[in-house]
Amino acid sequence: MNNVIHEDQMRVTSIPFTSTSMVIFSGVPLKRNSYRANSGKYYVTIKVDPDSIPVPPAVGQHWSIKGQRQIEDVTSGDYVMQQHTYESPEHIECNLPETGEQLIRFIAKEGHFKGIGESKARALWEHLGKDFHSILRHDTPESRSRIGSILSEDSINALFEGYAKYKNLGYCNWMSEHKIPASIQQRLLKHHGEQSIEAIKKNPYVLIGFGMSFEDVDCVVKNSDFDISTDDDKRLSAALEVALRKEIEKGHTYTTQAIVRPYLTNLLKEKELVTKAFMAGHDKAQYILNFETGTFHPTAQLLMENVVAKRFKTLACQNNLFDADSDSAYYSALSELPYDLTKRQHEAVATCLDNAVSCITGGAGTGKTTVLRTALRAYSKMGFEIHPVALSGRAAMRLHESIGFTTSTIAKLLREPPVEPSTAHPNHLLVIDEASMIDLPTMYRLVNHIHPSVRIVFTGDPDQLPPIGCGKVLADIVLAKTIANTMLDIVKRQEGSTGIPEYSRLINQGVMPGQLTTGAIHFHQTDKKDIAQTCSKLYQLSPESSRVMAPTKALVHEINKLIQEAVNAKGNRIAFEIHAEKLFLDLRLNDAILFTQNHYDKGIQNGSLGSLTSIESSGESYGEVTLDTGSKIEISQSVLDCMELGYAITLHKAQGSQFPRIIIALQKGRIVDRAWLYTAITRAESEIHIVGSEDDLKRITERPSNSHKRNSYLAELLQQV
Repeated sequence: MNNVIHEDQMRVTSIPFTSTSMVIFSGVPLKRNSYRANSGKYYVTIKVDPDSIPVPPAVGQHWSIKGQRQIEDVTSGDYVMQQHTYESPEHIECNLPETGEQLIRFIAKEGHFKGIGESKARALWEHLGKDFHSILRHDTPESRSRIGSILSEDSINALFEGYAKYKNLGYCNWMSEHKIPASIQQRLLKHHGEQSIEAIKKNPYVLIGFGMSFEDVDCVVKNSDFDISTDDDKRLSAALEVALRKEIEKGHTYTTQAIVRPYLTNLLKEKELVTKAFMAGHDKAQYILNFETGTFHPTAQLLMENVVAKRFKTLACQNNLFDADSDSAYYSALSELPYDLTKRQHEAVATCLDNAVSCITGGAGTGKTTVLRTALRAYSKMGFEIHPVALSGRAAMRLHESIGFTTSTIAKLLREPPVEPSTAHPNHLLVIDEASMIDLPTMYRLVNHIHPSVRIVFTGDPDQLPPIGCGKVLADIVLAKTIANTMLDIVKRQEGSTGIPEYSRLINQGVMPGQLTTGAIHFHQTDKKDIAQTCSKLYQLSPESSRVMAPTKALVHEINKLIQEAVNAKGNRIAFEIHAEKLFLDLRLNDAILFTQNHYDKGIQNGSLGSLTSIESSGESYGEVTLDTGSKIEISQSVLDCMELGYAITLHKAQGSQFPRIIIALQKGRIVDRAWLYTAITRAESEIHIVGSEDDLKRITERPSNSHKRNSYLAELLQQV
């Protein structure tokens, strides 16, 4: 390694290899202070954290690099070329050429300016001259008219699209210089556009709202010339926001000063600043203090709870709706059933028809689906337009199979036009399945997306894990007892039953099952160190129908690697090629795949599952994943970055879904309680394997659910007259 700091200018010649932790891209050097390439006696490779660069690298871009470099000779046939490698350089910047020959060559070579060669680029520069940038900065009819004599409509579109990608480079480079990660930059630019730098200078703590930590923003302020003192209200309000956010991330919608104070003290260090932060937050209405209880309610969460409660209470007042039409539809729906309903199930169907908002709740095997299917058939006969939704794609597919109506995910419904009554469809019903998963922000968005006249039916099990986001909507509805709710609690034992409903019911009641292995449930006494290996061996017995549930990402990762090595060791891996050197990502053809981010435009949600069915590269595609729903997803760079092995998944990723055969990695820990185990067991359709120790199973079963400790104000609001 040469310890001297070097500088290079280069044009990117190879498509970057990207992972979540490293970007590797290469190029040929440019002559100093010029944009002409050198003779090619050496080429440059940069290895860098993807969050430290202003834009994703692409062929044709111009970059400046400063830092320590390593030099080695690379032989290619009879020719020896020097390889200059920068590992995490101290400065890296992407440049948009400003004038003349530099700009002409850039447009001609950069892949984003499709269909514009050097002659057209030169004619464009000669025609526009110094007005080039001002015209391309704004895509208007006047701007298009100026260049219409030189370029076709397709080329004009490509020019504006390509230029738009780079016009923010100046802002990005400034933010990179100030150590603002690229992911934060893109969110900020999307929100503030050309005013991004001004927004940061006005209040650098705005960066926290885009994902940057308080400590990192403090460092940005300290190392820059921002006029922000340690006791500035902007800084104190930001610290309070971060402290309140910590509690919201735990699922609470309100907290207390005693809980928030330690967070603030850790951020601000001084007691005087902590006291001042509470005062600043109150003045800026960051929270509302409930003087009767002494609780702190973050304003946004309190607003959402009030809006949701108001809608529910308005609908709850609309009862006694069961009329002659309802009665006729009810009996017509019953006549189509191949069996009789229980008395409680009859009550549940009638309750759904009699109230504008109602719930069907209960554990596995209690008949919630039967009641819902019957109620929806009656509503359909009454002319209602029915909108059944679930949180995940897999859950929505399962709901469709259960009720026979067209279903969608909540995300898809929210992207469509609001649900409003019309002449053709005056009456609408929203059905929310697996409602225990619905958090407060999602419910708030839903009630704002549907007309006040739209009826709502919830189905779910309030004893399952609470939502990932804040609040516990279904549990609060049940707790408040102000909304019509039919709790189905009788498990109908059938000959040849799996025993899963009965087993899960005992766990939910905190009762250790008398027989740990019974029916289709198998308990495997296993030492902690052998849990991953045992799960892998059990998976191999029936790979097509199995999924492993584990409580932590670390255990999930360990199990995934063991299973991949056991069932798909020889699968071909996704490959990238840089200067004839192959680099591999350890995702293999036919691997089970989990997606960890939302890409709604591509049909992917966080938690979507599928199989890697192609690794054939073509252009910007690296292959294809076939989702469990049957949809096929092309693997672009952004899709690739959120793909993981999916043989084993965390329970939160599985919530709302069911699998024929599940394997539960039972390992005691902070999040593993009775509700966790109960929810895991109810994910199985026909067979369960529990891997762990009997002592841990006993402690977990007898330990009360953490969800009961979640602070939520919705139930109290629902009870207020």
